[in-house]
Amino acid sequence: MAKDIRDMRSLRRSGVLAWLRLARVFEKTERAGEAQLRAWGLNMGQFDALAHIGAAEGLSQGELARSLLVTKGNVTQLLAKMEMRGLIERRSEGRTKRLFLTGEGRTLYDEVVPAHEEFIAGRLDALDEDERKTLHELLRKLDRDIE
Repeated sequence: MAKDIRDMRSLRRSGVLAWLRLARVFEKTERAGEAQLRAWGLNMGQFDALAHIGAAEGLSQGELARSLLVTKGNVTQLLAKMEMRGLIERRSEGRTKRLFLTGEGRTLYDEVVPAHEEFIAGRLDALDEDERKTLHELLRKLDRDIE
């Protein structure tokens, strides 16, 4: 059986191996990031919404849903929880609901976003600056090509 597994590995294409490694790095970073965000009582979706709203207050729920790549229904539930917690407010503008941080939301944003960005950046410390730039360029190229 061990020989069969080795034979399968030798048949894998470099693109598949790269994708598997990328997925593994993402999964490890995601788990560690979720653990870090729990200290602020946030999950990854709430953090992502908080970061987007804080960077572009007044965006609509639809714009947020598109930027988070989730359904409008999922965003509605996510925002309802954040609104109940006093982090965001929704203001109606015709049929559009615009999103804004509350004072408490802004305070949390100012604390958690820089801390989480520092945490994520630290996960790439094994690479030097040129390697990080190259990685970013390669991933951007793949991202654009996949669309």
